[in-house]
Formats: sequence, C-alpha cells, structure tokens
Amino acid sequence: MRDPETTELQGLPPRLPQWLARAVAPLPLAPLQPALALMLARISRAYPELYDRLGEHAEKRFGIDPTDLPFAFVLEPKPGRPLVRAVRDLPEGLDASIRGPLAGLIGMAEGTFDGDALFFSRVLWVEGDVAAALALRNAIDDARIDFDGILFGSLAPLATRLSDALRKRVRSLPALPGGRAWN
Repeated sequence: MRDPETTELQGLPPRLPQWLARAVAPLPLAPLQPALALMLARISRAYPELYDRLGEHAEKRFGIDPTDLPFAFVLEPKPGRPLVRAVRDLPEGLDASIRGPLAGLIGMAEGTFDGDALFFSRVLWVEGDVAAALALRNAIDDARIDFDGILFGSLAPLATRLSDALRKRVRSLPALPGGRAWN
C-alpha cells in the first residue's frame, strides 16, 4: 500500500473553488478581451525579448486552458502583433495546448512554481507540439514576468501586498480531492 505522505507531491497549486467557476460561467467573454489585449501589450513592452526567445515557435498558436475556470485562452505570440483571446473551448488546429489549474499556470509564469515539476506530477498537461510548448515555457520562465507590475502599474507595491495576502488565502484552499491542503 502506498504511503500518502511520501508519494504525493508537496507544493501543488491550489484549485479555484467550484462555486467561483460556476459563478463566472454565464458571464460573457467579450469584456475580458480588452483587458487581455492591454495586459499582453504591457507584457510586450516590458519584456520584448520574450518573443525573440520563442524562435521558430513565435508564429504558432497556443491554447492555455485553466482547468478550474469555464473558459480558456488562445495565444498567438507573433512578434510585433501578439494576440490573446478568451474562448469557451479551445479550438481545433492549435499547435500546442497547456492545461492545468490557474494558480499553477500563473505560478509557472511568475517563477513561483517549477513547470517541470508540475508537468511530471501531472498537474499540467501538454498536448500537440511539445517543443513549441517547451519553448513558450522557457521564454516565459526566463522573463520572470511581474504580473503585479503588469496589471497594476504604479500601484504595483500595493497590489503586491494584496496579491501576497490573496496567495496566502488561496494556498489554504484544498488542492486535492478529499480536502487535503496543498501546503
């Protein structure tokens, strides 16, 4: 019999509560589009080298699917004209897709979670062109994106304090079935 204390990965990202996913499910995605475009434009200005690091994969289409939300994102990181949009379901024909809990995806982008550990623990799934997904992950990992600064600009110090408090709260949420907390 397996010993759960030694076989389960410690430090799993939490999942958003199901009630939150149900609450946002009926909302339209159109209001998200300008916010996503603004965020991507700020990332492009703050981290222009991000697109260069993608190399031959810069023209590919990526699906980013937070499994604990009722929508996903399609990312086209084309240098000079990147595009991201929210969709209900990932479309066919993507070059690669990455699925996992929102906290894991954001944590991987910020550098607070190890993408390899999340992948090998089966918290994140990659489908399609794995080399393209790996290039995206490496480019994002190298950039160490400061999402507080991107989202809140000059209010980033206050936002960082709020984000830290929110992260502590989210970390107390159960990550695994049965209510076991990830930390």
